[in-house]
Amino acid sequence: MSNLQKAIEGIKQSYGTEQGEYGIDEFVSHHLEELPKTYWEKHLGTSTPSHEQVIDLLVLRSKWDDEEVYDFTLPEEATNYVLSVSFDEDGDIDDIVMES
Repeated sequence: MSNLQKAIEGIKQSYGTEQGEYGIDEFVSHHLEELPKTYWEKHLGTSTPSHEQVIDLLVLRSKWDDEEVYDFTLPEEATNYVLSVSFDEDGDIDDIVMES
């Protein structure tokens, strides 16, 4: 499994956990409050998406060249926030945080 796939799985698994509190949980709740219902309707066909639907909508914005860090965000530059997933030297997820 590539680190990109590991990052996506790690995001999904961290939702609703202590690790996810300042990462994916905060990212999802912030964007459900801030983005207009029309955004969700356009991308997901519903104005009230589940957290799983929001997570499945994430796209890779960038990968840091000098480190194993992947930044995910929502399509169409809907936000300045990213969900940043970093890996340690052993290829394990080190941290998942929301950043602007």
